Amino acid sequence: MQFCQQLSAYLSSKEYTGYQLYQDMFEQAVLSDQCGYDSVALTEHHLINILMMPAPLQFAVKIATATKNIKIITAVGVLPIHDMRIYAGEVIAAQMFTGDRLILGVGRGAFSCEMALLGSPLEESRDKFNESLDVLTTLLSKEEVSWRGDFYNFDSLTVMPRPMTENGPPIMMAVLNPEGIYACTKRGFHIMTTPLAGNHQLMLDQVDGFNRAKNEMGETGKDLTLSLSRGAFIVNNESDKRAKLEWAYEYFARFDNVFTGPGIVKNGMIEILPRKQTMKELADSLLICTPEEMIDQLSVYSEIGIDRMILNMNFGASHEDTMESIQRFSEEVMPHFN
Repeated sequence: MQFCQQLSAYLSSKEYTGYQLYQDMFEQAVLSDQCGYDSVALTEHHLINILMMPAPLQFAVKIATATKNIKIITAVGVLPIHDMRIYAGEVIAAQMFTGDRLILGVGRGAFSCEMALLGSPLEESRDKFNESLDVLTTLLSKEEVSWRGDFYNFDSLTVMPRPMTENGPPIMMAVLNPEGIYACTKRGFHIMTTPLAGNHQLMLDQVDGFNRAKNEMGETGKDLTLSLSRGAFIVNNESDKRAKLEWAYEYFARFDNVFTGPGIVKNGMIEILPRKQTMKELADSLLICTPEEMIDQLSVYSEIGIDRMILNMNFGASHEDTMESIQRFSEEVMPHFN
């Protein structure tokens, strides 16, 4: 089982500045490379202070210039808000500028308020995403492409330059529904998912959807991977755990506002709203624990066949504490799985 650091930008206060936050994330990426992580992951979100990364491909290139081995995953690029004729060229350039270390994670968006402001309401984005994905994969794999669809209509064109590899960088699909995972795997995509609020049965169903498809594909599916995202942090003791959970609780009070709530955002800052989930329930859904406890909990994921754990340690703790957690995880946890 491989490990990925999710560089999920969270600006809890404007006084800290986005510039400083991105400097922190850059240092976390460099440390992750030095510590032997498989990859780092970059979100794409606009107009809000959670997961705040409007330029993931640009940041991927910056990270590549200062690292040697680490893969860089977009987690995820939001296809419905881009023009695929332009985006395909940007993806190809990023593949080249990162030395072919880019993994293109894609999705249709997650926050209703954000997608509505960007002109692609979430309730209408599924069809646009599906067509955008078809257009993108065709532009990456073929020359002289023309299209007649519901969202794209264009005459024959070729995106230049052509990709380094036959079909461009590997594509990873963000999907939660087990049957959706099955269908996307059958199409030849890597899969990125998460068990909502730590729902164990959902996770087992997600893994089953992936494995069923991969087994049916035989040799053609042997290299496909399943990545699972979880909030995680290495702590020293119960007191330290409580402190980190308090940060996480505030983070998710904002996250819930835009993910399932009313989407109240003022001057770019998501309002903190009351939560129904208790602190204990939150603790049960996250991997905030000592290294020994982390090994025990991650063993479950390893045993059921998860290929990559995407670890989100950026939920409000200080940069220094986060760097320490990244380092300790690599030294005290990763060796048990690699």
